[in-house]
Amino acid sequence: MNNKAKMRILVTGASGFIGASVIQVLCNQGFQVCCLVRSTSNIQRIEHLNWQRFEGDTLDYNSVVKAMRGCDGIIHLAGTSDWNKISSKDMWSSIVNGTKNVFKAAKSEGCRRAVFVSSMSAVNGSNSPELMNETTPCSLPKNEPAFEYVRAKQTSEKNCLGLSDNNFKVIIVNPPETYGPNDINLITAKNLIDLYSSKPTLVPKGGSLIGHVDDVAQGIVAAYVKGRAGERYILGGENTDFFNLVTTLFNILEEDRRIIVVPTFLMRTLTKICVKLNLTLPYNPIIIPYATRYWYFDTSKASKELGIEFRNLRETLKPTVAWLKEAGLINTRR
Repeated sequence: MNNKAKMRILVTGASGFIGASVIQVLCNQGFQVCCLVRSTSNIQRIEHLNWQRFEGDTLDYNSVVKAMRGCDGIIHLAGTSDWNKISSKDMWSSIVNGTKNVFKAAKSEGCRRAVFVSSMSAVNGSNSPELMNETTPCSLPKNEPAFEYVRAKQTSEKNCLGLSDNNFKVIIVNPPETYGPNDINLITAKNLIDLYSSKPTLVPKGGSLIGHVDDVAQGIVAAYVKGRAGERYILGGENTDFFNLVTTLFNILEEDRRIIVVPTFLMRTLTKICVKLNLTLPYNPIIIPYATRYWYFDTSKASKELGIEFRNLRETLKPTVAWLKEAGLINTRR
């Protein structure tokens, strides 16, 4: 894949938080970039870049085929990422059915390579801070409604890999909890806003792999260029518990705050009671099954095979916080 200027690649979800960074990387590397976007998509993050627009939706197979014609490959990011829809039927349809359409069209149109952007949550989460990797068996409870998102991503991974062969190479990437500037839809930035707004600040006893959006985008494109077919690559960053994440946030903001770590059982129980009684919470209750677990991963496979260096927690949060302040989404006393 040395002559990237002659390579035509379709990207779905291009106007999204991670997608916009992927488009920037592809343009910087000289790819011919096509984007499947809805007529209503907010393209402000990518409108200054050089790409060809195709209007459509991943649930509309014909529009996907039209956009795919003449493309050498596909990077598929599109799919519901709204926390409020994470256990809905719309979410399942968006991720599973949309992905089926995209990969069916890609194979029928003769694409050679494809990257499905999954999630680290599709691998596994644990009740204690243990380091997992791409091959760790999933032990998440199957009856937890919030994990319908996990099941949708897992199902799509299997469906995509089932289409992989010598003529159509499929690679899976599993991004971490991703932060960075220009998160205009507040996909993860809302977490920082909520943490800053709560006094005292309550944090669950859990943790996560944290990554910077630009590093994740570099990893996705690197997976397309040189990832091995049939393989998963976990992308990110730094593993950190949520107490350290919040401490780092306030340290960047130069504020001394009281932080209280709430035991897992208490956090889950209080959340269930408040939801049942329709009481207002300073956080979205749907995140608790995720926030009260550890999503710690060994990312050495991506670093070694894809050649990506990932920023640490502070290097990731600092520009994110600067953007939040500039946008007026965090108003400090200083």
